[in-house]
Amino acid sequence: MGANRNPHYSLIGQMFKRDYQWLCASVGRVLGCHHSAQDIASETFVRVLALPDPAAIREPRALLTTIARRLVYEGWRRQDLERAYLESLALAPTPVHPSPEERALVIEALLAVDRLLNGLSAKAKAAFLYHQLDGLTYAEIGQQLGVSTSRVQQYMAEAFKRCYQAMVDA
Repeated sequence: MGANRNPHYSLIGQMFKRDYQWLCASVGRVLGCHHSAQDIASETFVRVLALPDPAAIREPRALLTTIARRLVYEGWRRQDLERAYLESLALAPTPVHPSPEERALVIEALLAVDRLLNGLSAKAKAAFLYHQLDGLTYAEIGQQLGVSTSRVQQYMAEAFKRCYQAMVDA
């Protein structure tokens, strides 16, 4: 079936005409930037297009709000990770100046790790990162986090389980 014959396109087109400006205004109030709000609203509709059955949508504005909110949070998280990365570069003993391409790849890798560890407690994430990035032992991590070595082992088991599952799913 050709793209212009897909019955969902008409439905989503109607939703777009009815709700796009409303969504832009709603997101714009949160972000304070009309251009970023348009980007988020557009991406929201792209995600709606990817849904398996858009005809099943009962509350279109609620769905659009939920998707847009997640996109806003993802953007903020990306900014936080990028800021932390740039701060770590600035604090490096030897000046490091990655190319824009290298920087983008590192940011994407950091986001992938962040998504992978999503759902773990803050201490479990910290334990994993202390071990993998800083090379700390479990005892040292326990001291940093104020927990026992056996608790660090539990945190690491949770994180490694997620890593293993991501490899299996890939």
